[in-house]
Amino acid sequence: MNTEIIFATNNLGKLKEVRNIFSDTKFKIIGLKEVGYNDEIEETGNTFEANALLKAETIFSKLKLPVIADDSGLCVNQLNCEPGVYSARYAGDKASYLDNNLKLLSELKNFRGPHFAKFICTSVYLDKDHKIITVGGLFGKIINVFRGENGFGFDPIFVPRGYSKTLAELDLNEKNSISHRAKAFTALKIKMKKLKLIYFILILTPVIN
Repeated sequence: MNTEIIFATNNLGKLKEVRNIFSDTKFKIIGLKEVGYNDEIEETGNTFEANALLKAETIFSKLKLPVIADDSGLCVNQLNCEPGVYSARYAGDKASYLDNNLKLLSELKNFRGPHFAKFICTSVYLDKDHKIITVGGLFGKIINVFRGENGFGFDPIFVPRGYSKTLAELDLNEKNSISHRAKAFTALKIKMKKLKLIYFILILTPVIN
């Protein structure tokens, strides 16, 4: 029987990626829209971990169901690790992916390449008894042309280290073999599976007086 886990996101791109990562488990990942939760959770933290925990705690407090959440962003060396936690709203609160990409390229135009950067993702699992936190990273560089139709965010202008393609040129399985989010959620998945195994061992083990 599948265990339902709420993913504290309305980002359909993230939801698709994380469902793919958990596809080999008994965890059924459910997005916020599927449970009728459409409110935006304001990300007021100064770190990826703080924002991920804020999202998980907000949804758990309302639904009382196990929750996973994440916060991720792009850190560019020449920009003192900006946009960082502001990646999703780099060009403003209502900014589109294109707006954010264009602002980033504008900020980099006075710097000589290569523009080294890294994606960082912190993921969280939360239930009434447990809290698990994992982190994943992906190093690469920013290019000044848009390439690829897949992915979202800064994917069309980010080339992972050791690759010639952008993240947006990789298919989902390729991206999930290297991405920051895949690394964080794969580590989270492993810990969640161990937690579930321990739970069933405790349930099935007879009490010896």
